[in-house]
Amino acid sequence: MIKIYRNTEAFFNAETSTALSDASVARATSDILSQVRQSGDAAIKALTQRFDSVKLTRLRVDAEELKRSAAELDESVKAMFLQAIANVRKFHGRQTRKDWQEVQDGRMSGMQFKAIENVGIYVPGGRAAYPSTVIMTVVPAQLAGVPRIAIASPPGLDGKANSFVLAVADLLGVTEVYSVGGAQAIAALAYGTESIKCVDKIVGPGNSFVNEAKRQVFGQVGIDALAGPTELVVLADDTANPEWVARDMFAQAEHDPETCAICVTTSSEFANSVAAAVERLLPEAARREILEESIGKHGALIIAEDLEQAAEIVNRIAPEHLEIITTDPGSVLPGIRNAGAIFLGENTPAVLGDYCGGPNHVLPTGRSARFSSPLSVFDFLKFSSVFSYSATAFKRNADLGAQFAELEGLINHQMAVTCRK
Repeated sequence: MIKIYRNTEAFFNAETSTALSDASVARATSDILSQVRQSGDAAIKALTQRFDSVKLTRLRVDAEELKRSAAELDESVKAMFLQAIANVRKFHGRQTRKDWQEVQDGRMSGMQFKAIENVGIYVPGGRAAYPSTVIMTVVPAQLAGVPRIAIASPPGLDGKANSFVLAVADLLGVTEVYSVGGAQAIAALAYGTESIKCVDKIVGPGNSFVNEAKRQVFGQVGIDALAGPTELVVLADDTANPEWVARDMFAQAEHDPETCAICVTTSSEFANSVAAAVERLLPEAARREILEESIGKHGALIIAEDLEQAAEIVNRIAPEHLEIITTDPGSVLPGIRNAGAIFLGENTPAVLGDYCGGPNHVLPTGRSARFSSPLSVFDFLKFSSVFSYSATAFKRNADLGAQFAELEGLINHQMAVTCRK
C-alpha cells in the first residue's frame, strides 16, 4: 500500500503533492466572497445553510456562552489547556522586537514597531475540533500587543462553535468569537458585515476553500500564508523503531486524505520494516478510511545512500514537520535548511509540537518552508522607518540625493532637494 522509492528522482517525478487550489475551487470561492461582500450577514446565513445544513440565528457567540464553556470544562482538561498556554507563551515570549534609533553626524534613523490593530483568526472545524489552534494563534497575537482579536470557527449542527474552542478563547480572554466557517468567514473578516467588523490581517489554517479565500482577499487584508495539506517527513536510520515511525505517519495522515506522510531512511531493511508495520497496524487503526486514502495517495518510503543525501532529500521536500530519528540527531540538524518545525530524537514526536511543546503548529506547507517560517509574534507586528536630518546633515547629503534623482530622470525629486539649498 505504501510506496517504496529506491530511486529518489522517481519520488520527485511522482504525483506526491496536491495543488493549493484549482479552477473550480477558485470560481466557487470568488462567488462566495462576492455574495458576502454584497449581502453581509444574510449571505453568511444562506451559505452556512447551503453548505453545512446549519441554520444560524446569530453569528456572534455571546459572553455567557463563552464563560459557560470554560466553566463546564473538566478540571483535568482545563489544567491541560492552561499548561499548553503557558508553554506556548514562554516560547513565543522570546520573540520580541524593540524600537531603536541611531544618531550619527546629525542624521537619525531607526525603526518603530507597532502591533497590527485588528486581527482575525480562523480556527478550523469539520473533521476535528482544534482548540490547540486557538492557543497557537491567539497567544503570539496577544504577546505582540494586538488590541482586537476576532475568532471565526465553523458551527456544529446545533449552530454553535465547538465548546472546547469557545472554552480556550475564554481562558485567553478573547471575547469576540463568531460561529462562522468556510470561505464566508474569511469574506466577513476581510470585508465586514453588519455583525462582523473587518480586520487588517487574517491568520489560521483551513480547507481548500478557506485557503483560496485568503488568497483572493490578500491585498484587502494581510494573511499569514497560503496553507496546503499538512505534511510530515521522518528522517530515520536503522536505529529507529519502525512501529513508532508508522504511528507518527498515521498521526499526520489522519488529518486529511491529501496529507503527505513520508519517511526518508538510509536503510532498505528499515524501509521494509516500516512498510510491514503500516500494513500490520492499519486494519485496526482509528480513522482507517482516511489513513488508507492518505497513505495510498501520498505516503512514501524513500531510501537514501547516506544521511547527507537524506538531508538533501528533506531540503527538496521542504516539509511542514520534520522528525529526525537517528543515532545522533544533532549532527544531522546543521544539514537541514528547509523545514517548518524540526523534532529531534525518538522521544519527540511531532504530535507534541501540535499541542503543548511551545513552538507554533501553524507552519509553512507545500514546500514554502524554503522561504517561510512558523507563525510567530513577528506576524502580528509591523514597523515604520523613522528618519531625521539636521540642517547641517541635510547640506552634507543634499547633493547625493539630487544626483540620484537627476540620474533617474525624476526632476521634481531633484527640485524637492535643491529648493531647500
